[in-house]
Amino acid sequence: MVALIVLAHGSRHHAAPRGVDKLTAAAGALLGVEARTGYLDLNEPLLADVAFELAEAGHERAIVVPLLFTRAFHAKVDAPAAVAEAAALSGMHLELTSGLGTSSDIAAILAQRVIADAPPAAEVALYSVGTSQARPNSSVAALAEQVAELTGRRVHTTAATCGKSVQDVAVDCADLHVLPLFVTEGLLLDKVTKAMHQIAADTDTRLTVSAPLETALADIVAARYRTSVYVAA
Repeated sequence: MVALIVLAHGSRHHAAPRGVDKLTAAAGALLGVEARTGYLDLNEPLLADVAFELAEAGHERAIVVPLLFTRAFHAKVDAPAAVAEAAALSGMHLELTSGLGTSSDIAAILAQRVIADAPPAAEVALYSVGTSQARPNSSVAALAEQVAELTGRRVHTTAATCGKSVQDVAVDCADLHVLPLFVTEGLLLDKVTKAMHQIAADTDTRLTVSAPLETALADIVAARYRTSVYVAA
């Protein structure tokens, strides 16, 4: 059976690995295959270490699914380089799939979160990490439009590192629901959740927030695996 490696960037947030491991376990259970988490940086085990462990356990091939929403630097450079290095060092055949993306499957999950969590009159702030690259930012803006169509809400695009902040949007809203485009907990997510009381006080806005997506992404990770397995077969 072809193993699954869920490839995460890594985070200095103490709770981030726990969330990724929950997602990895859920995707592995859906597929009925050996599933491991590997990291690009900041956490252990690194991808190459996971590949070594799988090779020692008798695996010859694994599908690597990166937990990346956009085609920015990590998706275009870091992940392919890490996979190539891990394959060369371990002798395993590693196949890198497309990332989580910003297509209709992600939009549907986010829309479900809005329906479940957001107050009826609230506008929505889709909150992502952000990037200096225009194309990935445009893909997140298009994702916000999809969520708006699915929910009938006004959905704003906000980010931790560029563009509009949650506070910028909150100034013009009576009720605002923050919708994280995050796999798991992270310092950049804390940046807004820990500031919510102050933002509410400064803007006179009622703020609510959804949890990171974690195991809600298991079906998508499993789908990326299946597509790669079938194409290679």
